[in-house]
Amino acid sequence: MACQAETLAPVQGDPMLPQPFGIKRVRRDTPDTFTLELAPANGAQPRTAAPGQFNMLYVFGVGEVPISISSAPGRPLLHTTRAVGTVTRAMARLKRGNMVGMRGPFGSSWPIEEARGKDVVIIAGGIGMAPLRGALLELVRRRKQYGRIVLIYGARAPGDVLYERELERLRGRGLDLSITVDRGVAGWRGHVGVVTTLIPRAPFNPHNCVALMCGPEIMMRFATRELQKRGVSDEAIFLSLERNMKCAVGFCGHCQFGPEFICKDGPVFRYDRVARWLAINEL
Repeated sequence: MACQAETLAPVQGDPMLPQPFGIKRVRRDTPDTFTLELAPANGAQPRTAAPGQFNMLYVFGVGEVPISISSAPGRPLLHTTRAVGTVTRAMARLKRGNMVGMRGPFGSSWPIEEARGKDVVIIAGGIGMAPLRGALLELVRRRKQYGRIVLIYGARAPGDVLYERELERLRGRGLDLSITVDRGVAGWRGHVGVVTTLIPRAPFNPHNCVALMCGPEIMMRFATRELQKRGVSDEAIFLSLERNMKCAVGFCGHCQFGPEFICKDGPVFRYDRVARWLAINEL
């Protein structure tokens, strides 16, 4: 019996072992998007995560889904997501004090260290701003280590812009911010149009930059072409891809993308590593 107890004892640091997390705060960002602030139920410190990684969140009795980490290292753990499926719709109904299970963190991260001394251009579309938020906050915090920090962000409508007030505060700390929407409304004085129209005139050095991008794949395909037209090399472009993840360790095969597994080899990929597969529609 003693041997069995030792086998079942928690292994510290093992991301495959689910931990109970309590919801400390729920914020409604848009009509269908929300942010959860989570903390370990046992009072332990969350496992260290790098910007761009994700956790597997489990709603008890419903199921498990991968959710990108939207907080910066060393800050309260945040996950921003859209209610689009059975699990995330159930997650949207949770309140402060409710519990979820968590495995992780998993996956690759944004190349923040490799970008030191260079301009960093961040291109986000819709909910794709969430996986980039942690990297953006860390870049602005370490502002003096980089050249220009440029964010080009596209949303469907003004009401769909995530973290709008926070982004305006970051503008005051040196962020070059451009926001565009697909559909303008009364009172909107910003740009209207797809995000790719802002890339040609964005203020960054294409020969000394790193581009971080997340959003719908069709947006990332066309945004990559605009970056290439400006002279940005394929090796300097990084994308965060999304597929139907189940196991998070490359075992089940649900998220296979060509020879890669999004959960294990990604979700952040250098463009030249996946360019061949991105060119195939519906892959």
